[in-house]
Amino acid sequence: MSGKSDDYKKFIAAKDPTIDGSLDQEDAEAAALLGQVEEEKRAAEADMEMSLFDGVRTSSGSPVQPVRLTGGNSFCFSCHKGVSCWNECCHGTDITLTPFDILRLSNHLNIRPAEFLTRFTLPATMDASGLPVAKLRMAEEEGRRPCVFLHDEDGCSVYEARPASCRYYPLGFATVKMKGHEAVEDFYFLVREPHCQGHNETKEQTVDQFRAEQGVDNDDMLNRGWLDILMKMASWKTLGGPWGKEADARTKKMFFLATTDVDAFRRFVFETKFLETYAIEPEAIEVLRTDDAALLQLGFDWMKNVLFNEPTINMKENVLHGAIARARNDISGGAS
Repeated sequence: MSGKSDDYKKFIAAKDPTIDGSLDQEDAEAAALLGQVEEEKRAAEADMEMSLFDGVRTSSGSPVQPVRLTGGNSFCFSCHKGVSCWNECCHGTDITLTPFDILRLSNHLNIRPAEFLTRFTLPATMDASGLPVAKLRMAEEEGRRPCVFLHDEDGCSVYEARPASCRYYPLGFATVKMKGHEAVEDFYFLVREPHCQGHNETKEQTVDQFRAEQGVDNDDMLNRGWLDILMKMASWKTLGGPWGKEADARTKKMFFLATTDVDAFRRFVFETKFLETYAIEPEAIEVLRTDDAALLQLGFDWMKNVLFNEPTINMKENVLHGAIARARNDISGGAS
């Protein structure tokens, strides 16, 4: 899924808005003010120290070993039909689906994401970020509540397209921003549930070897934009949200649409004034008409711009001038 989606990154407009060579003095002052606010926001964020994302799979009461693992650290684990706990971890789990989980599972089942969401997921809110996500539905059975894709004898019926969190298990994935550091740091940890006998197997591998075997490298790369948004929202939630306020209901609705239902987001891009507003190269537009993975990347970039004012996607020159003029008028009107 990474092939044509790379084309979007190649063709998307330059990150710095190209106006007409120069700004007039008032526009320059407005731009400088926006830059100052952005700099203060980054400084405040860099001064935080907190866990921003604790992974997408949780299980009530699951003991987490409080040891940070890097790619070169080794651990023993193996899951196969011969272990006595076979399929136990597929009951009563709480799995948040990533955007590319939804796309991959929909393709595997030969249905579109909208139908997949209706049949196999439940809407939820990720507490740390306050943003809406889709969770995998458990079968409506009393007691054990198996995953909707579990076949008791054969195991997972969608194993080739299983979610990233299932691929990671029993590893957890976390990201932190350390105080005084601009960049986030990824690390891993082991989850040892009482029922899991896979930890008693003798197969030893490094974290990097396990991740390669499970095929999560590509998942992490494709989902990074989505994770960035969740992490930044989690950090800013403690400070009152981006720009000091919580994302409104309409913005949250658009985030859910852009990250879960590519067909609905494609209609939004091509049937509204989106392409009249944002500077996207014609070649990229053609890619976006048919490539779902590329469209998700556009959605991530757009939401970063909407939520955090990041220069991931730019307004067209005439739209930008109009926005600055309206902002200047609003400021003048508020001061009078």
